[in-house]
Amino acid sequence: MRIYAQAALFALLAVPAGAHRLDEYLIATLLSVGQNQLQAQVTLTPGVAVLPSILGAIDADGDGILSAAEQRAYAERVLNDLSLRLDGKVLAPHLRSARFPDVADMKVGRGEIQLEITAALPPGYGRRTLMLENRHQLAIAAYQVNSLVPSEHGIQIATQTRSYTQSKYTLEYTQTSVDTAGPGNSVLAVGYLGAAAAFLLGRFARVRSRRRTS
Repeated sequence: MRIYAQAALFALLAVPAGAHRLDEYLIATLLSVGQNQLQAQVTLTPGVAVLPSILGAIDADGDGILSAAEQRAYAERVLNDLSLRLDGKVLAPHLRSARFPDVADMKVGRGEIQLEITAALPPGYGRRTLMLENRHQLAIAAYQVNSLVPSEHGIQIATQTRSYTQSKYTLEYTQTSVDTAGPGNSVLAVGYLGAAAAFLLGRFARVRSRRRTS
């Protein structure tokens, strides 16, 4: 997902990786708003002290192995604990991918669960309000939320507000209509216009030269 490859973050919180407390479950959400789609990366990092309860929630059969089915079930549980709204309309997020670390890495505090989520956005222009609420593991979670600088034309971030715990987050942005031809076609159009202008200028220069010599 291109959310990893953005060039800059909008007001990124300066919290170094691995700096969370051992008795907390760090849940960091990074959002990327587009014209028609929302992308989100959710990174969940359990501290060593809370890991047994987290593993117990994932490893349903208690065999010490996180099967593909168990991973999927837990990822869906995280997704169900997220609430997303745009301009008051409830969004339906979908799990795009889920990556789970080895249990051995999690036991020494190095493991991160990474989820990629997408949600279709209802059409609209002007001032827009995106609201996120995260209720996953409220008792032990430490939340972080941020938004990337939009990569699509016509989207401009206005303000971000967070509750004290950052379990609730509001993003205000403006959305304007863009050429449906897309930036790639616009570049081609400019190229064609430039070539046509050069051709016409060349013909004009040749005509003037002929007139001078006749």
